[in-house]
Amino acid sequence: MSRVLIIGAGGVAAVTIKKCARLPEHFDEIYLASRTVSKCEALQAEVGADRVKAVYAVDADNAEEVEALINKVKPDLLINLALPYQDLPIMDACLATGTDYLDTANYEPKDEAKFEYSWQWAYQDKFKDKGIMALLGSGFDPGVTNVYTAYAAKHYFDEIHYLDIVDCNGGDHGQAFATNFNPEINIREITQRGRFWEDGQWKETDPLSVREDLDYQNIGVRASYLMFHEELESIVKHFPSLKRARFWMTFGDAYLNHLKVLEGIGMTSIEPIDFQGQKIVPLEFLKAVLPNPGSLAEGYTGMTCIGTYITGVKDGKEKTIFIYNNCDHAACFEEVGAQAVSYTTGVPAMIGAALMLNGTWKGAGVWNMEQFDPDPFMDMLNQHGLPWDVLECEQSPFKR
Repeated sequence: MSRVLIIGAGGVAAVTIKKCARLPEHFDEIYLASRTVSKCEALQAEVGADRVKAVYAVDADNAEEVEALINKVKPDLLINLALPYQDLPIMDACLATGTDYLDTANYEPKDEAKFEYSWQWAYQDKFKDKGIMALLGSGFDPGVTNVYTAYAAKHYFDEIHYLDIVDCNGGDHGQAFATNFNPEINIREITQRGRFWEDGQWKETDPLSVREDLDYQNIGVRASYLMFHEELESIVKHFPSLKRARFWMTFGDAYLNHLKVLEGIGMTSIEPIDFQGQKIVPLEFLKAVLPNPGSLAEGYTGMTCIGTYITGVKDGKEKTIFIYNNCDHAACFEEVGAQAVSYTTGVPAMIGAALMLNGTWKGAGVWNMEQFDPDPFMDMLNQHGLPWDVLECEQSPFKR
């Protein structure tokens, strides 16, 4: 019998919970916790008390509180779908209780817009000595894109040299300005300097200053901007033959214009300011007035295209492939009441958890997705709503 504890009750968590609830062969008992217990209760009512056995209120910033909850539930696996700020307290609680751990995004300090794996990789020896496993970044990007890379390296190349991860949301939610996942995390991420790997070192660019107009399958040409994304950090570590690795994301002009204005007047700042005798963080206030990403799902049209261009050598000849998925917003809403950005993160979290629970992916220590055999994960993507295709390209759309 397998028992999972899921912390978080936002848009991604809702997808993961609904997907887990449909698979009793992998998830016998599901327990759910969040700071706002009413969200947990709503999800429990939706999937049934026979699948979500109990719900709890928990402050995931407090490792001792999470530890007490783990001791009460006694899960085989904790799925962390809370905020990136809370990764370390939850990992500490898992370490104290000897519980396996999975998340979808790497740690980020609350008071500094900086995300990297160093803090979580530092748990390697502790988790290994305890005989427990942590699987980092089991979302789409990071997550599926890491597995795409491992799959390509296993089946298509003798050596991979150039990697470009591309993330396009070609959908329309009808809002003047809204983010497709947590606004605070989203805006912190895209306003940072770009960073990419080339010739054995990290190189930086000004935020959103490098643009390519790329043609996305079943969407068309979209302006794509170079950013830093955490999967680059682990992929270049585990595939040392890479000469260059980059990440690109699409943004429309209206979105960028709104963002520029908000940044210009200080609304994206994470530095507290005095307001009527209280300290407030402008970005947290902005998050409160922007649409909840979960509310965008109904009426959302169009689709996403997320994938990985890889150029390398096979049998002495250079070749390029593109592995990708298209995900339709309306189809996601019809299936689980979510938009595609939540769906593309929530489904891989379920798959990673299933592979850990059934022992397909297993090992003490802290692991990134590309370190395991990609084939079982790729098979489950096809089975559970995120089918993928491989295109063999005459050449990469990117210049050397």
